[in-house]
Amino acid sequence: MKKRLLTALVGVSIAVAWMFTAYTPAYAVIMAVVAAIGVYEMLKVFGVKNKVFFALCEIVGISVVLYADYKDKLSLPMFPVITAIVLVSLIIMVSDFKNLKFEQVVCSLFSALLIPAALSTVVLFRDVYKTFPTVFGNQADGIFLILFAFFCCWITDGCALFAGKALGKHKLAPNISPNKTVEGAIGGVLGNIVFCIALWLVFKYKFNLSSYINLIWVIASAVALSVISMFGDLAASTIKRHHGIKDFGNLLPGHGGVMDRFDSSIFVFSALYAEVAVMGYIIGG
Repeated sequence: MKKRLLTALVGVSIAVAWMFTAYTPAYAVIMAVVAAIGVYEMLKVFGVKNKVFFALCEIVGISVVLYADYKDKLSLPMFPVITAIVLVSLIIMVSDFKNLKFEQVVCSLFSALLIPAALSTVVLFRDVYKTFPTVFGNQADGIFLILFAFFCCWITDGCALFAGKALGKHKLAPNISPNKTVEGAIGGVLGNIVFCIALWLVFKYKFNLSSYINLIWVIASAVALSVISMFGDLAASTIKRHHGIKDFGNLLPGHGGVMDRFDSSIFVFSALYAEVAVMGYIIGG
């Protein structure tokens, strides 16, 4: 537990420092590195040994995040690009059919696109005041949404851990993750609501949040995203169960790998941006 808490403290410190790079090129580059490590861990889990295909997936993962930062300066036809990536992958599979299976190609490409696409939303959140100016017209809105997303992942997980240890009696999903309990899940949701309200109060009265980010929206979204976060964690646990591993990696002492820390983020970031985009298009017109 001490190692886990120490790693979490270091991680939070790094995350805070990273936030200060929000309007510099380093912001997306750092997240691209995180995505690349996540893709690397998943390819290892899938047993990919073909170096050319491995490199292709890493390049795709990094490019997706960087594209989110430079999408206004680049005009790429995404369907042909994705088609080309799939075709090249299949060519590599055919050329190395003894070592590279179709299932590995599908799972690897899925990871190489999904993980960085989800993580790249931190760039999209940052620029939300430009994308949907009539709804999120303040730069502080984007920073709030980024922190809100992280809270719904990490605060939910932390509160669920402590609540589960203190009060846990009823197993949540014993066949997937035996340590998770219903009481822990409830504690995770309630704890996240409290912290998200505190975050909202700070931004509302110190940074003049847009009126559409109100208390009802924060509470409702915090509840929904906490549930999604726990579902994402269970989905990641299912993948680990299927492949007979405890952690995706060992980069983070007490936590495992990058994907062990960002597994729920993939779901939460994507869901929150979908919600924000819907609000932007409907309310903004």
